[in-house]
Amino acid sequence: MVNPDPRSRLLKAAIRLLATHGPTEIKARSVSSEAGLSTMGVYTHFGGVSELLQAVAEEGFRQQADIFRQVANTQDAMTDLCAIALACRDFAMRNAHLYDLMFGLSIQGRYGPVRGESTTAPKVGADAFMASYSHLRGGCERLIKGNCVRQMEPDLMAAQLWSTLHGFILLELGGHFAATLNPPIEILVPMCINLVVGLGADRERAKASAAIAVADWASRQCDTKSMAQFLNAVNTI
Repeated sequence: MVNPDPRSRLLKAAIRLLATHGPTEIKARSVSSEAGLSTMGVYTHFGGVSELLQAVAEEGFRQQADIFRQVANTQDAMTDLCAIALACRDFAMRNAHLYDLMFGLSIQGRYGPVRGESTTAPKVGADAFMASYSHLRGGCERLIKGNCVRQMEPDLMAAQLWSTLHGFILLELGGHFAATLNPPIEILVPMCINLVVGLGADRERAKASAAIAVADWASRQCDTKSMAQFLNAVNTI
């Protein structure tokens, strides 16, 4: 078995440490030790800890993009957008520290989708961010072109869905929905339905499309209760 190159070993080591200890543990010495390399390797292969954190965030977006690519594959854009929302939530739940780093929420996660001129803080490369975001934007563009919602700029619609999705995720990660049996099904999906209906979509069609995404999501988790919870939730909106 071929040993991964030093840069890959350092990146994987940083991701492991991030998952178990959070971003404050991502230091040149700890990452190098985890990777079985000298401390100098972080500076040789990345330039420093800030650049290593940037690479970790970019890897997070690549992983997220792979997940979105797997779920957003039907002929129904509304189903695909709902599937993306559920997949994004699940990714965040499994990778809370990585998610924080990707979206600039942790102390060391001062990253955004493009490089800015007003700050010296590293930024996640546009390509890494767009590899993930393009799936959401593409679904919005398909809805608009298919006259399923009113005519608007796809980027504006995607921004609204992105904001809705990540607002929910942050609240769930913070434990604000602890009293809810199934937050993604009882809160997130109905909220997304309400948003697209507000943008001009037919409510019954939106519910039907969302139900397909929920059924697929539930089947992959062997969760037989989610559909009943979803139907109960959408019948109230």
